[in-house]
Amino acid sequence: MTDLPRRAVTRTAKLASLPIGMAGRVTLGLGRRIGGRPAEAVAAEIQRQTADQLFRVLGELKGGAMKFGQALSVLEAALPEDLAAPYRATLTKLQEAAPPLPSARVHAVLAAQLGSDWRDLFESFDDVTPAAAASIGQVHRAVWSDGTDVAVKIQYPGAGKALLGDFNQLARLGRVLAPLAPGLEIRPILDELRDRITEELDYRLEADSQSGFALTYDGDPDILVPKVVHGTDQVLVTEWIEGTPLSKVIADGTREERNHAGMMFARFLFSGPERAGMLHADPHPGNYRIMPDGRLGVLDFGAVNRLPDGLPSSIGRLLTLAAHGDADTLEDGLREEGFIRAGIDIEPGDLLDYLAPFVEPLQHESFHFTREWMRGQAQRIGDPRSQAYWLGVRLNVPPSYLLIHRVWLGGLAVLCQLDAEGAFGAELARWVPGFRQDD
Repeated sequence: MTDLPRRAVTRTAKLASLPIGMAGRVTLGLGRRIGGRPAEAVAAEIQRQTADQLFRVLGELKGGAMKFGQALSVLEAALPEDLAAPYRATLTKLQEAAPPLPSARVHAVLAAQLGSDWRDLFESFDDVTPAAAASIGQVHRAVWSDGTDVAVKIQYPGAGKALLGDFNQLARLGRVLAPLAPGLEIRPILDELRDRITEELDYRLEADSQSGFALTYDGDPDILVPKVVHGTDQVLVTEWIEGTPLSKVIADGTREERNHAGMMFARFLFSGPERAGMLHADPHPGNYRIMPDGRLGVLDFGAVNRLPDGLPSSIGRLLTLAAHGDADTLEDGLREEGFIRAGIDIEPGDLLDYLAPFVEPLQHESFHFTREWMRGQAQRIGDPRSQAYWLGVRLNVPPSYLLIHRVWLGGLAVLCQLDAEGAFGAELARWVPGFRQDD
């Protein structure tokens, strides 16, 4: 058996162990309930054991499994505190770390992509320890031939095949995740990630996206995007930037640092479509740094939603209607855009009740995002006993809005992780055409 098939079998076995392990724990739990243990205690134990196995296995894999783990790590703010707390550190690691590629394989990729004399392109290259390792590639620090400090992003050999295989296996994870976050729809996340993976594997396309952002924000007082130095299909060389990872601000930042990071993060997400004609579509903390001068440094432009005309013009209008409580006009607008399909009857008042907590941050001069707020929303719309749940399952997200929806949901989760407070409604009104915070 060659190395590639053997690795594929190992990956498949690890992923397949997740539903098998879950089934075993459920069976064991049923036995303990028959033996007299309280149902709540048994359920909590199954949740913890499942989370432990899930995060451990995902952390050992690259490719789609790692990508999926990173998506979950952003949403950890929505998990119940008694479940999220023990694994928060593990989830954070998924945002920035994965087992590194050996030096010999790094050299092979560089030789294939840059030529056998690739070392002549650099004054120095740290090929011993990668500066970062994530889902489909790892980053090495180096100095370009002109003396520029650079980050060299190298795609893992066989990443494309591994990603497709991972997604087929991860489709089986819906049952496993049910006890972790009831109501969380896994399939749309997987479908969206699969749709974008071809773009993420093309580093030339990423170089084009990053260059566009870098040009737009060149000299900006709030946002820093590293310039592209060189790029091929599987190697991307960009300027190196130093800064404090957003995950560190989340872990132990001061109140001032949290608020500032939250505002810079929101400013970048909201302003991208209007200024650059693109939406950065991978809003997990591992992609952001707070620079010594206070600017937000932004990394990884593999996932980008191209919006040459900016956000759909309806978004600002619909948000305004929801924030101002215009239920009838809001329903008409949602039907027109495809959020409510033909034949679906919804009471306008119930629609406002469903959306009210989500537009709450836009109705106040200042709003404080917290994990408690995020968990409350997740529980409200994820509980099949609630009216909000049944209204939510009747709503539709049109394909043109799906990625925007996912990015904004991930952005909300990051703001809640930051525990950030600020004038986010005014910031959205600044960049989203058609949205009015006040009458």
